[in-house]
Amino acid sequence: MTNFLIKLFIKDKNNVEDQEVRGKYAMLSSITGIIVNILLSIFKIIIGVIANSMSIISDGINNVSDAGSSIVTMIGFKMSQKKIDADHPWGHGRMEYITALFVDVLILLVGFELLQSSIDKIIHPEMPSISNITIILLIVAILVKLWLFLFYRKIAKKINSAAIKGTAYDSISDSVSTLAVLISAFVARFANISIDGYVSLIVSVFILFTGLKAIKEIIDLLLGQKPDPDFVNEIIEFTKNYKEIHGIHDIMVHDYGPGRKIVSFHAEVPADSDILKAHDIIDQMEQDIFDKFNCITTIHMDPIVVDDEEINNMRKATEEIVKSMNEKFSIHDFRMTDGGERINLIFDLVIPTDEKIDVEKTVSDIQKKIHETNKKYYAVIKAEHSYV
Repeated sequence: MTNFLIKLFIKDKNNVEDQEVRGKYAMLSSITGIIVNILLSIFKIIIGVIANSMSIISDGINNVSDAGSSIVTMIGFKMSQKKIDADHPWGHGRMEYITALFVDVLILLVGFELLQSSIDKIIHPEMPSISNITIILLIVAILVKLWLFLFYRKIAKKINSAAIKGTAYDSISDSVSTLAVLISAFVARFANISIDGYVSLIVSVFILFTGLKAIKEIIDLLLGQKPDPDFVNEIIEFTKNYKEIHGIHDIMVHDYGPGRKIVSFHAEVPADSDILKAHDIIDQMEQDIFDKFNCITTIHMDPIVVDDEEINNMRKATEEIVKSMNEKFSIHDFRMTDGGERINLIFDLVIPTDEKIDVEKTVSDIQKKIHETNKKYYAVIKAEHSYV
């Protein structure tokens, strides 16, 4: 069914890097969600009123909020596709994240409202009137929501959308919620016991948990989270195709919304390279990365000595000393300056961000170990953290 809808409404469906195509996917998911959730909410609320079941009514109200979420998501996609302007040179792609956050807040509000209603139902219990038709319709509702979850998840993966991924989370939580309501209906129908308020309470807690989890993911995106390791590794491997490049470091990835990544890094080139030729290679690499990964790239060129045996040996020895301190440490931009009585070994020390260490003491310990190998060696170290 999902493939049929995509084929029917989206031309050039595989060109997901195109913002117009992404917008069509978002529109399809939003309209489908609005229609399905409104129909489900109408059926559930009517059934809940007839059956005098707070848990079914609560589930129906949750579907109304889902329809509202789809509308907000649709608006967010429209706003994210606005063209760049003087105040927003990187576009408006993060509006998709902001609207996703708004949707997640709506989920929390619905959860709190249902929590209050559930507590009231527990304090003032009433026996619901559950028929076989009610049970059948709840089963159908679960199946529909499961399909909607798979529908949202496929589109979210297709266009890498945090907003639609959040909506998919909401759909699977709805399936679980309705399953709990169905269990309550079975108990009331066949055991003549009312657990309606308790089930409604479980549903509300589950909705709150889902909303909090989704909010955390969106806030991480807005704050600037660590980039996808697979994406970073692909960039590193791609640069190995250029024999003139001896390594890259100081990689940064800035996310301005889906399809709007800005990448920067330092590329090491031989110090004796023809500067114009090296510059042309860097320019070509930037263009090639854009063509392959659809991201703007800025590359800083770092000259390093690669054909001096003494420097190469000392670089290797320094790396071994650093690794002996911590296997996760690494160095780059290694240089040697010989002042006769004093030889400076200048390099950057990369410390993983999550390492809880005394940086000053670590730098001092490395300097002492290097100095012990040769009294003329003095290490000049710049400590930094990796952004990936």
